[in-house]
Amino acid sequence: MSTASFEALEAAGVLAAFVPASLGGGGLASVHDWALIIAELAAHDASVAIASNMHLGVSRGMAIAYAQTGGGEEPLRAIAAARMRICATATERGTDNLHPHTEAVMHADGKYRINGTKMFVTMSPIATHLAMNLRLRDADGDHIASTMLPIDTRGIVPGEDWDALGMRASGSQSIRFEDVTVPAGAVRITGPWGQWSVASLLQRALANLPLVGASLGIAEAANRVAVDVARADHVHDAGVHTLMAEVQLELVQCRAVLSQTAAGVDEFLADHAGKQPSLEEAHGFMQAYMSAKTLVNAAAVRCVNKAMDVVGGRSFSAANILSRLYRDVRAAPFMQPGAPAQARSYIGRVALGVLPER
Repeated sequence: MSTASFEALEAAGVLAAFVPASLGGGGLASVHDWALIIAELAAHDASVAIASNMHLGVSRGMAIAYAQTGGGEEPLRAIAAARMRICATATERGTDNLHPHTEAVMHADGKYRINGTKMFVTMSPIATHLAMNLRLRDADGDHIASTMLPIDTRGIVPGEDWDALGMRASGSQSIRFEDVTVPAGAVRITGPWGQWSVASLLQRALANLPLVGASLGIAEAANRVAVDVARADHVHDAGVHTLMAEVQLELVQCRAVLSQTAAGVDEFLADHAGKQPSLEEAHGFMQAYMSAKTLVNAAAVRCVNKAMDVVGGRSFSAANILSRLYRDVRAAPFMQPGAPAQARSYIGRVALGVLPER
């Protein structure tokens, strides 16, 4: 995984977008604009886009905490100075985001020991810090917790096993945690293990909505390739005209759904500033994200498919950019929460008021 793209983004201030301006960052607040940043990055390199999104999602949370409490100034300054890159993961084999198996256990010395394995730890080969969810059991119950650790902490073992069909440059390897020792203050309870809570619904939807922008960016890139080829080789071909019209219609859907959903998120957050949404409202928030993800992911795949039809057999060459765009766009539907096998059930249940607990 090359650092060159990320160094360029740091130099341009993109990775410090959410850092307050007073600390040297961009002072970004809008989720809508965040999603468009990811879309623009993905139009050039989707692997860089999704890796950057992990860092931006965590840094946004840090900036909000700083605004509320005044704490955490130094890490934000480190991000602004390009001294801190954060990878993030919530994924484990054989389970879902609500049921992490990686666990923090308190020992007699008052410190936690973390053991387990995470998958899809995007950007981890070049990150300085790692943020993730955990399971934590104590006298008060069974919890989901979170922590952020330096990536070189003893016991953090990179899998060096990223060998995927698409998103090849994202560095989404697995990481093992072998008796990783952390102080008690480094682990924060965020909700009940195995159950949706307001916090988990909002956090998961917010962190992943901008990834929908990556699908839009890939579709935009495929459209540009198809337009260039059609103008050069098929400008009078009626069949190509039809295919290009279909690509434009897919793009209109992608742009409209993402823009409306992200603007709605900004409005929701403004309306609930300083107050806790209800569980029903939080499920509606997640439903809006899953609906946008389902529609845009599918439309982006169709868009790339049709662009390949326009370009023809040369698009099937591994050296052709459309080959990479197709492999990359097929990764998006698998991303949780809201993969195709689960999204429709969730969306329908929330529509009927039958709120999922897990």
